[in-house]
Amino acid sequence: MSEGENAPTIRAVDLFCGVGGLTYGLVQAGIEVVAGIDIDPACKYPYEANNKAKFIERDVNELSASDVAAMIGGADISMIAGCAPCQPFSTYSRSGRSKKRGDDWQLVETFGKLVKEVQPDLVTMENVPQLLDHPVFDQFLENLDGYSVEWSVVQAVRVGIPQTRKRLVLIASKLGADGLTLAQDTERVRTVREAIGRLRPIEAGESDPKDRLHVASRLSKTNLERIRHSKPGGTWRDWPDALQAACHRKSTGATYPSVYGRMSWDDASPTITTQCFGYGNGRFGHPEQDRAISLREAAILQTFPPKYKFVPPGEPVRFSVLGRLIGNAVPVRLGEVVGQTIVAHASRFRPPESRVGAERGTPGQEPRGDHLARS
Repeated sequence: MSEGENAPTIRAVDLFCGVGGLTYGLVQAGIEVVAGIDIDPACKYPYEANNKAKFIERDVNELSASDVAAMIGGADISMIAGCAPCQPFSTYSRSGRSKKRGDDWQLVETFGKLVKEVQPDLVTMENVPQLLDHPVFDQFLENLDGYSVEWSVVQAVRVGIPQTRKRLVLIASKLGADGLTLAQDTERVRTVREAIGRLRPIEAGESDPKDRLHVASRLSKTNLERIRHSKPGGTWRDWPDALQAACHRKSTGATYPSVYGRMSWDDASPTITTQCFGYGNGRFGHPEQDRAISLREAAILQTFPPKYKFVPPGEPVRFSVLGRLIGNAVPVRLGEVVGQTIVAHASRFRPPESRVGAERGTPGQEPRGDHLARS
């Protein structure tokens, strides 16, 4: 029997879902994601406009095991997925809502406790590699007692993502140990040119009349001169002395060689961050146009589809908000590769019914997240 014929139904919930990068990728791989949960209300429109899943604006700390189990019950296989924001590395923690988000690595602990209580068939977590150096990771593994677990630090360029990002990916399964390793291509690197080379040229401060997300931030007269002297893949050291900032000429300035840099067409981009729309915030200059990359280009480098919707009709494009949403997102392609690995793994087993559905769900009732949604 082929893998496709033997593919079971995998029903998942996406914790800390953001704008839906992980959800979109998992769905592309054949996983049914029924709900995404996040405390940030700005995520609602992009999540629901691009995914069939329900967005639930809620603090994950307030979720109960029965809440989650009801959503993922009734399928062949149940799954919890998510990327818990980590305060030491999360810009959202500095946005005035840090108290609601939790402290330090507390959300990873919450994620682990939910998994332990719900006992889904499958678990996947994506996070920063630094998590491996913190005791909370060992605590998370303790919550996976009874699971087969694989984790690795994934280089984004090795899974078809055109940026140098590195992420920790964990997959855990109650079904068995075979096929949990994420495949990484050791040769193929997708370039900036392949990703954004066909987008309409625009100038700093200009937007594409056919795509208002394809908009670049304005540049001061000085920064416009600086980027005109910047070389692809180069740094501020390429500028004439008169354009170099005083802080760069100090010995401490050598610590930040990539600020005010241009991307190179034939390489991967740097890690897309929440400040990627600003020329002075990293190597975020366009490879040949005298501007920083646009919000749409940033989203495409995060492997979102070119027409992924981020802004409700009639609302303004806000760089700070959209930069945060795009920079904090799980790249769609990473979600898809994780999903493909999980589907192939699950297809080897195909249990007769969902353990969570049998233990906690309501037979014959389609699980939904509506009972958690706020009016």
